[in-house]
Amino acid sequence: MATCLVSNEPTINPLAAIVTETESAAAAEIPHDVAEIVVVRHGETTWNCSGRIQGQMESDLNEVGWKQAGAIAERLATERKPAAIYSSHLKRAKNTAEMIANKCHIHQVIEVPELKERHVGSLQGLYWTEIQEKEPEAYHAFFSPEDDLEIPGGGESFNQLCERSLAALYEIASRHKGERVIVVTHGGVLRAIYLALTREPKAGKVLNASLNVLHLSDQKWAFKSWSDVTHLNEVGFLQRGFNGDSFVQC
Repeated sequence: MATCLVSNEPTINPLAAIVTETESAAAAEIPHDVAEIVVVRHGETTWNCSGRIQGQMESDLNEVGWKQAGAIAERLATERKPAAIYSSHLKRAKNTAEMIANKCHIHQVIEVPELKERHVGSLQGLYWTEIQEKEPEAYHAFFSPEDDLEIPGGGESFNQLCERSLAALYEIASRHKGERVIVVTHGGVLRAIYLALTREPKAGKVLNASLNVLHLSDQKWAFKSWSDVTHLNEVGFLQRGFNGDSFVQC
């Protein structure tokens, strides 16, 4: 069920240029001026499964989520060894990262608070099916095309999410030229990174425990794979994934 997006022409924006293509993560040595960033979404949680909005609130990995974390850890352990593993400090991401670290024989997971999920204000803790009725202003702000609109209740705008997420990714990449690193984060962060770098109108589904490989070289981002879940064939995953481009998401 892997989905690779292909583009013949790079998309230019003030942050970087991005070229999308398909390539095996371990097909060749990493050039000395390239940082390979493997960005992973955390495993499935109890709130993912029930359709409840997490945001920056905590929710535990469920039984399927732990199996997903184990499956992606097994896969990454067979590929090029990472120089480091970074993670959001939220428990669902940290638990996934720790399982990967154990399999890859990395003794420490480095917490990066800027990799945490988007704060979605008064929507946090509610079910997706009830937010339009209970929090119409926050609902409108979340789905608004106005990227600088903050979500009522202390939430972030899409631009604020993009700014901190990309800054964290650039900082990590700057430390690891010529190396592979693993970053464990959240669906909203992955979607923001993709949309900000590609300027595409939609990011599609960002599935739990999906593998997404990016290269950064000379301020040019290249997506090598996107939402790859081939390692979950025996485990399964929520088909709806995280899809902030429509109402159906988890």
